Order: sequence, then structure tokens, then C-alpha cells
Amino acid sequence: MPADGIAAASAPGRNSAPYEGLRGLLLVAAPIALVILLVILPTSAMVLGSFRVGDGFGADRYLAFFADAYSMANLRYTVFWTLASTVSALALSFGLALYLRFSTGRLAAIVHALSLFPLFVPAIIISYALVRFLGPNGLFQLLLEQVGITGYRTPYLTPIGPYIAFIWESLPLPVLVLTAGLTQVSDSAIEAARDLGAGAGRIVAEILLPQLQRPLIIAFALVFLGTIGSYTIPYLLGPPAPEMMGVYIARTMGNLQRPDEAAVQAVILLAIASVVGLIYIATMARAGRQ
Repeated sequence: MPADGIAAASAPGRNSAPYEGLRGLLLVAAPIALVILLVILPTSAMVLGSFRVGDGFGADRYLAFFADAYSMANLRYTVFWTLASTVSALALSFGLALYLRFSTGRLAAIVHALSLFPLFVPAIIISYALVRFLGPNGLFQLLLEQVGITGYRTPYLTPIGPYIAFIWESLPLPVLVLTAGLTQVSDSAIEAARDLGAGAGRIVAEILLPQLQRPLIIAFALVFLGTIGSYTIPYLLGPPAPEMMGVYIARTMGNLQRPDEAAVQAVILLAIASVVGLIYIATMARAGRQ
């Protein structure tokens, strides 16, 4: 074919490229508009409003928050137990993922189903189930008494109650993420390490963990972000003081009728969550470039 014919044949493709890009933008226009309308605009208004003092702007409310001992106790309590439950959930999920990676049969299928079961149970049901199981005169206490163990002290209305519930609720997502990551590790690499005399611990430390860095970061971010703003579980199972920030914000807004202070508390919690969110976004973007 002559050169001018080739150019003529390829011209329609080049001319249609901008329209294809426009069609792509139209396809995502609705979800982007919803994100802007329902997330970005309200969040921006809340952040700006938290700095408004009279007719101007200032950080007076933030200084008051950080100077208040009770507010700081709630913030430390929230961050500590969020980290504790996130790390614990990741550790348990990693063990379950390892078992599911190297096990087959009916028992492995049952374990897999049980590990995903909390994904389909609302937080309020999990909370009331733990109240009935671990609460005073609950099933766990009755079982202990049947074998002669007395003096049981319930974790209900203590920091341990939400901690247990957070782990239970958070298990499915990291199990799914880590199991998917472990399936990317070839059996040949593991068998080669075994042939060279590597034990189970060395295989995990030197072969599996290095290849699970990205799934671990993703799982950590998902669990952390799902826990730090939790309301139902700490409200039903946690102590009256200190409070998780989700409960503290709701009480400040609803019971105390102080929306300006609640906005400050929410922005501080948003700033902490944003750090983990940025790590998650950077990890996903890096994965997309590879």
C-alpha cells in the first residue's frame, strides 16, 4: 500500500482518540461528581469551619483540644487500641493465610469459611454476641464454672472488650489480602528452599515476608482505617472513659450540642487517618506502575 494510503487509513484512529478520551471521562463523570458532592465538599467545609473564629480564622479550638487532658486521653486511647487491634488482626490473619496457603481438604475449607464469616455480620450483631458470650453470667463464664474455674472477670465495658471485637470484625479483609499475596509465591521457590535445608521459619522470614510487603501494607491500612473511626463497637463494649474518638465526636455533637468542637475532633481524626490513607494510595499507585 502507498505511504499516502497508510496515512489515510490511520488518520481516523488518530482523529477518534480525543473522542475516546471524552467518552471515558463521561463514563466516570457520575461517580466523580458524587465523590465531589458527598465527600470533598462537605469535608472541605468542615475543615474550613473548624478554623473559623468569629469573623476570621484561627487555631484557637485546636489549641483548646490539645490543652484539654480528657480530649488528649481519648485521642491516645483511640490511637493505641486501634494500632493494637490492627497489629493483632494482621498477626492472626497472617497465620491463617499461611495455613490456607499450604493446606487443602475439608478442614482448610471450613477454616477459610469461618475466617470470612465476620465479613457478613454487622458490627452491632458482633457486639451483642460478645456481650452474651463474654459478659457477666455469659456463656464463657458458665463454661469456666463447669470445669471448676471461678473468679472470672469480664472484659465487657473495659478496653479489652472492643479490642476483641475489633480483631474479630477485622479478620476477613487481611485474610483475603494476605492469602492472595501468598498465592503469588511459587511452589518451586519454596521447594528449592526446602531442598537447601531451610526450615519453616527461614522460609517465612526470607521468602514469604519479603514478597508480602505490599499486601501487608494494604491490609494494615484497610484494618486501621476501618477501626479508628469506629462507633458501634466501642459504644456498646467499651468503657465510659476514656472514649474512642468516634464515640467522643458523636457525644460532643449530639449530647453536648457543640458542633464546632466536634468538627475539630473530626478533623484531627481525619488527619491521622489521612496519613495511613496516603500510604495506602502510594502503595497502590506503585503497584500499578509495576
